[in-house]
Amino acid sequence: MTTISAPLGIGDLLRDWRQRRRLSQLDLSNEAEVSARHLSFVETGRSKPSRELVLHLAEHLDVPLRERNSLLMAAGFAPMYRERSLEDHDMDPVRGALDMILAGHEPYPSVIVDRLWNLVTANAAALSLFTVGVAPALLEPPVNVVRLGIHPDGLGSRVKNLAEFSEHLLVRLQRQLAVSPDPDLAALYEEVLTYPGVSQGSPVLTDPTTLLFVPMVFARPDGQELSLFSTLATFGTALDITLAELSIESFFPADPATEAFFRQI
Repeated sequence: MTTISAPLGIGDLLRDWRQRRRLSQLDLSNEAEVSARHLSFVETGRSKPSRELVLHLAEHLDVPLRERNSLLMAAGFAPMYRERSLEDHDMDPVRGALDMILAGHEPYPSVIVDRLWNLVTANAAALSLFTVGVAPALLEPPVNVVRLGIHPDGLGSRVKNLAEFSEHLLVRLQRQLAVSPDPDLAALYEEVLTYPGVSQGSPVLTDPTTLLFVPMVFARPDGQELSLFSTLATFGTALDITLAELSIESFFPADPATEAFFRQI
């Protein structure tokens, strides 16, 4: 027999997000200034929330825009947030800003990725540095930068600190999954665990410094070793799903030899 699961209602979804944020009903009611009794009725299905209440609770629960649309539809309302292509005319200012950010970071590498770590665009330094010697299959769109960085046919065979660096990437993926579960992202996480040389331990999620100070030490095809660390930036006030899910990863030299390499460029 085939079992068909009924879709979760708005109360179930709100309770799930509240529990993911480790908040009690009283905590959320105090933070959002909503009656604890009313919140309880919403979660149990005894009361239907208004559109404004759904959005208000989603804001306090830090629900991503994509999932806020899901909450609205579960409550019987139309989605609010659009997901526009970067090629749309309305996105011209965004594309201009992204181009300026990438160009301004030269001669250091910088890439822009979506929520699944698929490459959206990159500056010339990143393309010249991270694609040389990589199997053509890994460069077919969509190019996934996590896969590119540690797959043995990508940069993985030349990353000198692969176990440490892969754990750093696994931490990133775990943090992202903890904030917003995504089956495609979970599949990428499981795939990465199968790569040779990748850390098989359970990353510790409590040390935020690992997101900044774990370098990527890799050898160029000519044997020269480079050491880079990266920072991530996002559009914190975005009201478009596409824009909200973009991340800008900027790489910096982690040692004097790498700095000298880029100065020569």
